[in-house]
Amino acid sequence: MKSSTQIASLFLVAIASLLVFCVPSTDAVMSCSTVIQDLMPCVSYLQNGSGMPPPACCEGAKALMAAASTTADRQAACSCLESASANVGLNLGLAATLPDNCGIDLGFTISRNVDCST
Repeated sequence: MKSSTQIASLFLVAIASLLVFCVPSTDAVMSCSTVIQDLMPCVSYLQNGSGMPPPACCEGAKALMAAASTTADRQAACSCLESASANVGLNLGLAATLPDNCGIDLGFTISRNVDCST
């Protein structure tokens, strides 16, 4: 069985990447534990889900976006997810549609090719 933390991390890479593009930079840096905690309710859905994500998943994704208010935070969240998801298989179709299904506008499509440095 694949690690729930790794699956949640891949999703967070996409969310964190959006945040990198939208908010000015400051010195605060978000911890990986915060990123993982926010997206943990999405893990089961991203592995085997169908239809709409559970409300707790959307709440966590929105909380992560709100918490990652600086460029440094978004880059840290993205790197955390990228690292944790390196060996995780998840349904990329579900990951790609999760923002729209949760009412979140990322401004880009979730993929494994997100560059956390930008």
